[in-house]
Formats: sequence, structure tokens, C-alpha cells
Amino acid sequence: MWKRVHVVSPRIWSKDLQKTWSAWGYRLCSSAHPPASSNTPSTQSRTQAEKAKRRREKEKTILSSGFNDVGPVWSEKEKIKYTAALLPGEKKDTSLPFPQSYSPEYVEFGWYQWWEKEGFFSPEQHGKQPHATDKYFSFCIPPPNVTGNLHLGHALTVAIEDALARWRRMQGYKVLWVPGCDHAGIATQSVVERKLLREHGKLRQDYSRDEFLKEVWRWKNEKGDEIYHQLRKLGASLDWTRPCFTMDPGFSSAVTEAFVRLCDSGLIYRSEGLVNWSCALESAISDIEVDSKELSGKTLLSVPGYQQKVEFGTIVTFAYLLEGQEGEVAVSTTRPETMLGDLAIAVHPNDPRYQDLHGKYCRHPFTDRLLPIIADTMVDMKLGTGAVKVTPAHDHTDFLLSQRHALPRLTVIGGDGTMTSLCGQWLEGVKRFDARERVISALMERKLFRNKQSHPMSLPICRQLWWGHQIPAYRVTLQNSVDTEEELWVWGRTAAEARERAAVKFGVNPDHITLTQDPDVLDTWFSSALFPFAMLGWPQQKEDLKQFYPNSILETGSDLIFFWVARMVMLGKELTGQLPFKQRLQKKIKEGNLDPRESVVAMEAQEKDFPKGIPECGTDALRFALCSYKAQGDDISLSVSHVLSCRHFCNKMWQAVRFTLAALQEASSPASLAETHPVSSMDRWICSRLYSTVRQCEEAFESYELHTITSALHSFWVHSLCDVYLESIKPVLKQEASDSMEQKERERQVAMSVLYHSVSISLCLLSPFMPFLTEELWQRLLPYSADSIKNPTSLCVQPYPKTSQLEHWYFPEEEADFSLAQEVVRVARLLRAQCQMTKEKPDLWAVCAPDQAQTLLHFRSAICTLGRISKLRLHCPDGGFTDSPPPKGSVVGVVDHSIRLYLSVQTGFNADKQRALLCQRRAKLANKLKQAISRTHMPNYTEKVPDRVRQEMDNKIAAMEEDLKNIEDQLLDLEDMKILD
Repeated sequence: MWKRVHVVSPRIWSKDLQKTWSAWGYRLCSSAHPPASSNTPSTQSRTQAEKAKRRREKEKTILSSGFNDVGPVWSEKEKIKYTAALLPGEKKDTSLPFPQSYSPEYVEFGWYQWWEKEGFFSPEQHGKQPHATDKYFSFCIPPPNVTGNLHLGHALTVAIEDALARWRRMQGYKVLWVPGCDHAGIATQSVVERKLLREHGKLRQDYSRDEFLKEVWRWKNEKGDEIYHQLRKLGASLDWTRPCFTMDPGFSSAVTEAFVRLCDSGLIYRSEGLVNWSCALESAISDIEVDSKELSGKTLLSVPGYQQKVEFGTIVTFAYLLEGQEGEVAVSTTRPETMLGDLAIAVHPNDPRYQDLHGKYCRHPFTDRLLPIIADTMVDMKLGTGAVKVTPAHDHTDFLLSQRHALPRLTVIGGDGTMTSLCGQWLEGVKRFDARERVISALMERKLFRNKQSHPMSLPICRQLWWGHQIPAYRVTLQNSVDTEEELWVWGRTAAEARERAAVKFGVNPDHITLTQDPDVLDTWFSSALFPFAMLGWPQQKEDLKQFYPNSILETGSDLIFFWVARMVMLGKELTGQLPFKQRLQKKIKEGNLDPRESVVAMEAQEKDFPKGIPECGTDALRFALCSYKAQGDDISLSVSHVLSCRHFCNKMWQAVRFTLAALQEASSPASLAETHPVSSMDRWICSRLYSTVRQCEEAFESYELHTITSALHSFWVHSLCDVYLESIKPVLKQEASDSMEQKERERQVAMSVLYHSVSISLCLLSPFMPFLTEELWQRLLPYSADSIKNPTSLCVQPYPKTSQLEHWYFPEEEADFSLAQEVVRVARLLRAQCQMTKEKPDLWAVCAPDQAQTLLHFRSAICTLGRISKLRLHCPDGGFTDSPPPKGSVVGVVDHSIRLYLSVQTGFNADKQRALLCQRRAKLANKLKQAISRTHMPNYTEKVPDRVRQEMDNKIAAMEEDLKNIEDQLLDLEDMKILD
């Protein structure tokens, strides 16, 4: 159902790879607990060179594939200890030392086998969960072709669908997500045909149908499970007890049942019509099984059955002589051999060149047939000569013309691609492209050939099938019947049923009937259209069908709406009485294959950007990156750098949990979530930020806006939890307990509980997107949980966080006010950087209004910690705060256009150096300001630019003007200091 794209398949863990892992794993773990050695240098005596080396090794660990070097040699005891935890299907031992850096190979190994062994993805697991609800969620995977490897389009689909399945499962829904593969008739058969030709030098026609199908099944059984391995590698939480292949016996029975029912309803019937026919395969094929090759002009192509290449992309013009009068009508064609089947010449009724010829005749030069000249508006008078040869049996448009003008249809090319007896003895049995040259030569001899020109054209190309569901229709031959013209057909679920139907229909003895099954197979879209209900056991009314049909949602690409979705809708409604899914489509994604001409450019760009290859980023990073794009758009441009960024985000999470575990080891167990009530302003702020993040996830999941969820979670982890909260509570966690410090100890314990639950809940929120990493980290935090879990299992079956659990953590005022404190920290850091302060912790003055000072006082401790400030002094000219005014010579910054920050730089201050830096900033800022103002003076700026954009530009200009004013003030202060000196 998808076009195959060859990509490097994800690693499948072999025994050899497990051996490599058992040696490599120590490299990640040993840094925390190195082997005892008298030569091991202490942290205090470590040189700068050693520190730099460790940093390089750490970065290498993050970006390398993980198998480049082995690391220290283990003892046999250590080998047994580590490898015992990595046996397939066994739960990993997360009590082992925590590696210093994140590595996807380390994290991903082992978890999926354990999930599958425990049956967490089966709906039967639902009743065992305490948070189970009486709700169902089901949908089908768009079944990928069995022929080979998944590509990024599949990865995108799996990332989205698995996130939805895991989310609903964690919400307590009874979830069924069935794995499946499409037999991919064309693609699979062509793969096997090439294999047989390559290995045995045999064509498909050298085998009987049964023999060939045995070869296909043999290939499928050997190679067909590769996709299932890749789906597991992607972490797809599919129920592997219910795999569904479209050629399985049960599914094949459903296809037959559907066909028979549609025939019985009169929705499938036999009729005369023009079909796509493959002469090489001697089979009709559907329109969607025809690919078009665009030719710009004369092109030589290889054709099966011909030793020499055949010429395409040309158009031949020849003349038909008028009957009974002088003159001729010239016609053009890209297939001159079909002129033996011409039955008329068509012109446009308004074409002045031919108005006197309406109803006249031309004489066919080879068959002596009279060809009427007919008038029809279907003719394009501007194309070619304006006159069109009509060959009803060999052209779609001509077939329609024959119906409108009651023309007969003569087949002059047989099913095997040779000319029929209707062409005369000189062409009978000649292959069609050889006949083309003979026809042109004969036209030249009769002086009817006019010219041959290069001509752009679309060339239809096919591979048709023995591999697939053979149509359950049978041609009937009656004993002693004298009528051989009319074909008699019946259909049935089995040949026996078809025989009984034929006996009733034609009133004969069943023993006097000979049946021949239609050799054609149904195209794969027919069977895949049945997937949503056939995968649940239809037509039998099994329990799965009753519970999980219709599916809860359909998630697929826009390129499949016509081919797959439309058929699912029609057949689902007809055969089950219900639509196959309940909700509207939520995703439109185009999966396109790279044009061959662009491949060279792409390869050159890849070699330039990634000379050593694309780094291994892992499943979690790839899934998170894919889900972070707005998938409802027509297409996405996946950036490798974005996937790398998500890899770094994984390491950020890893380090945050590493910090949390270290803190937990030095404190008493955290209180339960319900008993954890934040005390400090920073505790209240992070709690409220988490509450708001959970609310964003709730709302966005319900509207299937996964990119909103990933953005919210990334922002919380990086910008709130790691960059702010962890840094702000480090001093709190380091303070030691004593009898005289009961309050500080209480703050420490509360901060520890808040940290634990913030990290734990955040991992739950991320679990649908990063199943491997979140499981690894959550399992390591689990021993510290105070929320009693009697039988702790897996994160993937834990309750998904809800705002109702965190209502006591919602503090909107702190959340809103802290934005001002964050801006003060940002400007303070900027001022420190300007003064090139690396180790100093200077004082900072904030000159502001009383209400602003009150807010900053609330977060004073965090501002000092995050901004690396010794002391924050608040000065209000209007009263309320009486800290002394800032000293002369301070570096000045502005926050929110109203708060002036003064950074004391008295110690070691270099006025000349500071003056040079300020002058440099002034010049750069003045240039930016000039450019911004010039944009506002563009013609029709007010009319063309939206109000929102203009307002943003006005704010930006005002901020730059304020910054320039501050720089000027600082330069004046420096001059005053110079005068005083």
C-alpha cells in the first residue's frame, strides 16, 4: 500500500550484538563506579587536560553509535551480572549503576521484549489495571507492504498512532491496535520474479500458477517478518497476538465473502469495456496498478520479449484517401500498428477544414474497409491535423466514441501481444512492435506516409499478478451446449457453491457443468479496504468485532484517501452497515519518493553535511522529532539537525533524572503526591508550571495536535525544570539538617518531593512519545515512590496524568509573576557577560516600582542563584523599599521598559575596556534600529502589514531605543568616573 523506499533498516539484536553489548555496556556504567585502583586520580587532583578529555568522551558517548570502542574489561562476575539482566523477555535490572550519559542502544535494549512478554499491549490486560474504564479505543495500522523495509513515512505514521494508542491505554481505555501487512501483489510478485530470474534464470511463465505461488510463499515466510521486527524497533505498542496478513486464510475468506455479497447485490457485474492489458503478463490490470513514465521525446526502451530496444516518444502522420473523390484526410498516432483496427475518422463539427466531409468515407488501404468521417465535440481541432483515427478496441477515448456513434470494435492485437487474423496474413502472429515497422514501411510503399516527429508522451507501464486473491468467479461451460458466443459466469464462496448456483441459474444437472475460475486476482486495494473489520474476524461475529468495530479513529496520509479510505468507507458501509471509523481524518501527510534526478543532489548534500554519516539518534529522538511537526499540513520537511536536537533533549532528561536520583539517595523518601504541598515560591512556580503543562497535554491530545504536546513538554523539561528549577534548588538541597534548622530542613524535604513528582509525572506525560527512555528512567525512580504501588509493572500501563490530580499545585499568580523574575535573570546574565565576569558574584540593584519590587522580593533567592548574584538590592524612588541607591560606575540594563538593573563592577573594573564594549554594542544596536525603522517606512506599510506584526515591530523598536539610551547613560557614568579619578 506504500511505495517502497530503500532505507537502512533499524538494527535487530542478534546474539553477536548482545555479546558486543555486554562488553560495551560497562563503558557507560563504569564512570560512576570505577574499578578500585591505587592509581585512580581524585577529583581534586584531576588536571584540566583530563577534564577536557572526559568532556570529549562524554560528547562522543552522546553522538556515537555506541559500538565504536569496548571500554574496560569486565570480570566474569560482572559479565554475568550485567548480561543476566539483558536476556530477551526479562525485565532489565534498573538497580545497576546509572550511566553518566544517555545512549539509545543502552536504553532501548530489552524493554520491548519485556513489554511483549508481559502482554501489556493486549486488550486482555485492561481488566488488570486499577484505573481501567469502560471505554474502548481501536484503530488499524495502514498495512505496509510485506516486501521490505519501512521508510520515514511509516515511522511518522507509527510515531503518531503509537502515541495515541499509548495515551488511551494510560487513560484506562481498552485499546486494540492490530499489526498487519498487505500482500502487495505487484511489488511482492515482482520481487520474487526478479529473484527467480537472478538465481535460476527462469521467468514466471516457466512455472505453473501453483508452483509460482509456492515460491512467493517461500519468500514471504523467509523475508516477510522484517517489517514486524522494525515495528518493534520503533516501539509500536501493537497487539502481537492478533497479527493480520491479507493473504491469511481467515482474511482470504473475508475477501471471498465480500466479493460474493457484492455480486449478489448487483454491485459487481461483468460488462464489456476497455481494460488495461499487459501483453507480457497476459492479464488485465486496474488503473491504479498502472504507472506512467513521462517521455520528453524520442526514447529507446527495453520491452519484455524483444531483443532490441523499442522506440517510443514519436508520432507518425499518415493519410487516408477519400472514397469517391479526390483528396485525403491525414491523421496522427503514436501507435501506427493499431490503424488495422481503425473503424472511423473523427473531426470537430466546427472545424472549417472538414465541414464538407461530414458523412463521407475514406478507404482503409490494407483491409479495404470503409471508414466513416464522423463529427464529435470530443475532438480537439487544435491538436495535430484536427482529424483523429478511431480504434475502439485499443483506446479509451475511441471506445467512448464507438459507444456514441454505434461503431463496432475489432481487436487487432491479441492478449499475447501479437497481431490477430483480422489484420491479414502479412501481419497475423507478428509481435506488435515488429508489426509497427511493417505498417510504416507499407504506408511508405503506398505513398501514404507523411512524417514522423519526436513527441512528448505519457507511457503506461504495468506488473500484474498471480499473487493475490483469485477472483471467486467461474466461467461456465455446459455439456452439449451449441451456443459458444455468449460467456456464462457464476460466482461462489467455493467451487462447489458456484456449481450449485450454475445448476440453478441455467437449469442443468450439476454434473454436466465445467467450471473455470477467473485467473485474475483482485487488486490489493480491494482486500485492504476490508482491513478495519476483517482484522477483527468478519464475517464471523466474533467478540473483537463487537467490541472494537467501528474503529475509534483513522490515521493515514492524504495520498491514500482515494485509494484506501474511499474504498473502506464504501465497503464498510455496504458490508457491515457502519462506517469503519467514528471520527474525522486528523492527518494529511504526503509521502513522496525523491525524483531520481534529485538523488545526486541529495547525496552530495548529505556527504557535505554529514561526512561521517548521520549519527545514531535512537527511536525516542526520532519519534519525538516526527511528532513535533504539525502533521495536519500537506507535507513536512524532516531535518536531521532537529532529530539531533531531540537526541540532546534525551540526554537533558537523562541528566535531570541522574541529578534527582543523586538527591534522593541523600534524603528521606518523598511524600506522596497528595501530601506534597509546595512551600517556597519556586516550588509553587514549578508545580503550577507542571499543572499548566498537563492541561496543555489534555487539551491537545483530545484535538490530536501532537506537535502542541511535544512543544509543551520540551519547554517544561528544558526551560522550566532543568534550566530554572533544578538550578534554583541546588542550594536548598545542599544545606545540612540540624536541630536549629527545622524550617530549612522542611523546605529541603518539600523541594525533594516536588522535584521527584515533577520528574515522575513529566516522564508519564512523555511516555507515549518516548516509550523506551521514559520506561528506563521511571523504573529507576520507582523505588522511591511513596504512592503505594503494590505490584509495580510498567510505565506504559500507568495512569496518564490529569489536572484533577494536581489542582492543589495550581498557583497562577506565581506562574505569571515569575516571568518578570526570569527577565531580570536574563538581563543580569547579559550584564555579567558584557563585563566578562566568570567567577565573581556581584551585587545587583533593581530600581523599580513598589509592586514590581514585591514580585522580585518573592523570588529573590532564585534570582540570586540563577543570575549568580551575591545579593539583590531593591530600591524604589517612590518609597516602600529603602535599600541604598546603586553606586556609580555600575553596568545598567532595562527590564520590561520600567525596571533598571545596576550590576556592581567596582572590583577589578576596567573602565577603558568597558567603554570599548559599550561603544561596540552602541554601533551594532544603532544599525539594527536603523534597519527596523526603515522597514516601517516602506510604501503601504500600514495597509500591507497585519496589526499584530506592526505592534511587534513597534515594541522591538521601543526596546532597542531604550537599550541605546541605557548605553548612553553608562557611557556618561564612565566619563564622570574618569573626571572624579
